[in-house]
Amino acid sequence: MLEFFSAGTFLGLAAGFAPGPLLILVIAETLRHNMKAGVIVALAPLVTDAPIVLLAVFMLSKLSHLEATLGGISILGGMFVMYLGYESLRTTGVNLDLRDVNPKSFRKGIITNALSPHPYLFWITVGTPIIMKALVDSAQSAAAFVGSFYLFLVGTKVVLAIIVGKSSSFLKGNIYIYSMRVLGLLLFLFSFLLFRDGLRLLGV
Repeated sequence: MLEFFSAGTFLGLAAGFAPGPLLILVIAETLRHNMKAGVIVALAPLVTDAPIVLLAVFMLSKLSHLEATLGGISILGGMFVMYLGYESLRTTGVNLDLRDVNPKSFRKGIITNALSPHPYLFWITVGTPIIMKALVDSAQSAAAFVGSFYLFLVGTKVVLAIIVGKSSSFLKGNIYIYSMRVLGLLLFLFSFLLFRDGLRLLGV
């Protein structure tokens, strides 16, 4: 169980810190309104991701006997995680110039997250294969992965909303930038684990 809790913690932190549409919305709501507004936006994945997770689990469960297919999905997941690692390594901070952001999007946190490709890519190629692997161990292991992932995904964005509410310069500072680079290196390592699992399922 600890293995899957740790995986969820790490991936949740990486997703929570990563610049993207949802993080920009959290920052924008916090700066334009207050910390409470930013925190509300940070909770969006708890609403939008449930159907994505259920659909991905249903789809992959139908393919569970096709090891070659699952191997290919795992390799795609490794490529996706490697891309996320690359993006983390090249992060130089979060752009806080919000003049070009559509004001309507600040009231559409849930829609924005639902239309972002990242949740779909993550759960189809990375999250669901881990859940299925965890279920072989126990239902508690799968719950530990999902629970820790969302605890740190949402928790990180909530903490960032609080920090930005006090000092927006944090997202351009060295602590944030170096944290992203460390997470980027760890994402690269995690991608190799997915490649290994994929190659093993392909019989290589």
